[in-house]
Amino acid sequence: MTAKRDYYEVLGVGRNASNDEIKQAFRKLAFQYHPDKNPGADAADKFKEASEAYQVLCDQEKRQAYDRFGHSGVDGSSRGFEGFGFGGMGSIFEDFYNFFSDGSGSRSAPVRGEDIQVSLDLTFEEAALGVDKEIRIMRSENCSVCHGSGAKPGTQPQSCSECNGSGRVQRVQQSLFGRFTNVSACPRCSGSGQVITDACTNCRGSGHERFERKISITIPAGVDSGVRMQMSGQGHAGERGGTPGNLLANIRVKPHKFFLREDSNIIYNLKVNFAQAALGDDVLVPTLYGDATVKVLAGSQGGDVFTLRGKGIPHFRRSGKGDQLVRLTVVTPGKLTKEQKHLFEELAASFDTKKK
Repeated sequence: MTAKRDYYEVLGVGRNASNDEIKQAFRKLAFQYHPDKNPGADAADKFKEASEAYQVLCDQEKRQAYDRFGHSGVDGSSRGFEGFGFGGMGSIFEDFYNFFSDGSGSRSAPVRGEDIQVSLDLTFEEAALGVDKEIRIMRSENCSVCHGSGAKPGTQPQSCSECNGSGRVQRVQQSLFGRFTNVSACPRCSGSGQVITDACTNCRGSGHERFERKISITIPAGVDSGVRMQMSGQGHAGERGGTPGNLLANIRVKPHKFFLREDSNIIYNLKVNFAQAALGDDVLVPTLYGDATVKVLAGSQGGDVFTLRGKGIPHFRRSGKGDQLVRLTVVTPGKLTKEQKHLFEELAASFDTKKK
């Protein structure tokens, strides 16, 4: 069995490549090896390999898992194009559908709607434990009167007489190098292949209306800044019967006032005084799940770490939780009462600190 090639190598990009660079690289390979355009024996395999690499690297979570664990980190998620609700292949394959549908790049085919991107701010607790959020968006939808046709009810768009409904026109030109044919979008119908002679008065022939919508999003436990949630079909309406785009919510997590996050673990800095560190003490500390007791051992030093098992953040997209790591800081008092100063002097004398 042949080992899988590195996905970055497959697409010919570096590990720091941006999403746009990854998409451009995949687009180039896909058009080169698409079976409809390249009947070569190995074209289908190369197209499948490039598609698999793109599906992983265009999705931030899958890409992070791949960067950390290699192919084993995304095993199963890159087979087929089922996706997990993050990222997705819809947009670029709609491009291929439009290009290959009639072999000419005609714009008369259905066109997928544009995606809508929003930023979604979450508190530390919301991101860690999961939450249902409701957001408002403005989006383009099919006209409620003409249902997206752009024509007045009772009428239909007509085939463009200039391009005979093809959406493109050909011009033959003669040059010193011979004759060549230039194919371009029809100027009369803008490449749609149809013209509207009696426009819908509601949408003025555009076929679309804009509405404000409330969208509910379920945020799974364990998300972090940089995660992109995808709600399929919640974007702008498509053209000429094309599918709607997607709603992409980019997660931003606000910092916590005393918790720090390290993967699925939580770090909490616990301040104790000299007496607690020297003699030991049971101290209550906050966690995501309520207060818990940390047993500070006698003779503890600053920097010591105590672990509260299972008190961390739920693992994203898998079972289990991280831990809460309680890091000890021994605080030196800035001011002392006379009694405290006397006690420290006696303590210092008992350690014989002046003896050389």
